[in-house]
Amino acid sequence: MILGMHLGNGYGSQGAAWRFPGVDPANYASFDAQVRYAQAAERGKFAFLFLPDFPGLQGDLASESPQITLEPMLTLAAIARETARIGLVATGSTTFNEPFNIARQFKALDVMSHGRAGWNAVTTSDPGAAANYGQTIAPRPERYQRAHETIQIAQALWGSWQRDAWLQDTAAGRFADPEKIQPINLQGQHVASRGPLPIPPSEQGQPVIFAAGGGDNGIELAGRYASGVIGAAFTIEDARSQRAAVRDAARRAGRDPDEVKFFAGVMPAIGPTKRAALDRRVRLGEHSAPARVSYLGSMLGLALDARQLDEPLSASQLTIARASEFDPRSARALEVAREGWTLREILAHGVIDYHPTPVGTAAVTADHMQEWFEAGACDGFWVSIDVNEDGIDTFVDEVMPILQERGLFHHDYEGSTLRDHLGAPAQYGLDPRVS
Repeated sequence: MILGMHLGNGYGSQGAAWRFPGVDPANYASFDAQVRYAQAAERGKFAFLFLPDFPGLQGDLASESPQITLEPMLTLAAIARETARIGLVATGSTTFNEPFNIARQFKALDVMSHGRAGWNAVTTSDPGAAANYGQTIAPRPERYQRAHETIQIAQALWGSWQRDAWLQDTAAGRFADPEKIQPINLQGQHVASRGPLPIPPSEQGQPVIFAAGGGDNGIELAGRYASGVIGAAFTIEDARSQRAAVRDAARRAGRDPDEVKFFAGVMPAIGPTKRAALDRRVRLGEHSAPARVSYLGSMLGLALDARQLDEPLSASQLTIARASEFDPRSARALEVAREGWTLREILAHGVIDYHPTPVGTAAVTADHMQEWFEAGACDGFWVSIDVNEDGIDTFVDEVMPILQERGLFHHDYEGSTLRDHLGAPAQYGLDPRVS
């Protein structure tokens, strides 16, 4: 399996990670902390770091930190200078960025990192984010049309400086061959660029495209361009369905579906015992749990309130509890509730988190990953650590060896570029199969 690590705000994926013992609360603005966490992930032979992004503030800043890094490209530039192998994948919106800016930033990062950059190309649909750019959200078809144009223009710009254009001939005084550095002159309905982009190829040629792959439009985008898909699935069946849809889209676009790797999310809760792992999550959810009780009730078809937070469901409640058909996480929530845990402990099992949360020893997380991988639900995982300060090292030191012993994960990097890590084919400029 191939593994990536979610790198967000300098604390971890849980909103209260900034208050956890041993965590410097100033890490939100610390690039040194981000570098340290990236180095820990590289020690574990993760294929890539994944930085989501949102152009604005989210969450309740009164008690929880934002979930994103200060700025993904600057963060990865700092990390690139202090790491050697791990891939560097950042999210960049096609809705509020011009393709020339995207192409320039990501290819510069690719050259700086010696071929380790990836672009998670996404559209943006949040009105608050649009307001930060003085705009409104365009209809979905228009946003995805712009996304297709932006990706195609960016890739064309990446190839506008041909592989052998940079001569570096000091004796003849020839820096480059201008005949091999040409404009692209592409005009779409929404974006355009003349080019060329004055950046030579990296060791992997050009950055790797990632996508989120949600909905029909997102699946088509991922199948046409992406080598990595960042998935969000709560069950093996859902993950298998998403992976199959992306592979089918790649086949329709004229690509080999094996070129597209689907990554399921996992949010492990690891401790020496299940009780210890659960206590860790209880502590992290101490302030958020009361507000989550009513939603937990809607998942189970019950009217719940925070007064029952430290009690299990009663026998009568369990009798009428039903998993909501509108939330795929509900079946897991009902399963945990029937084990007799209190509402606080049910929530600590991650039943409302965005990805599955295996709770217990490192072997429990390894078992979960093995089951999904061998079921064909994914090609690997993007791992979202609860508290980066100690959690990344715990995953690397305890989960990785189990996966390696089972023959599921490599012992070292087999290559030096992100394309090497993903088994992604060589590409420079547009893919002629889908142009």
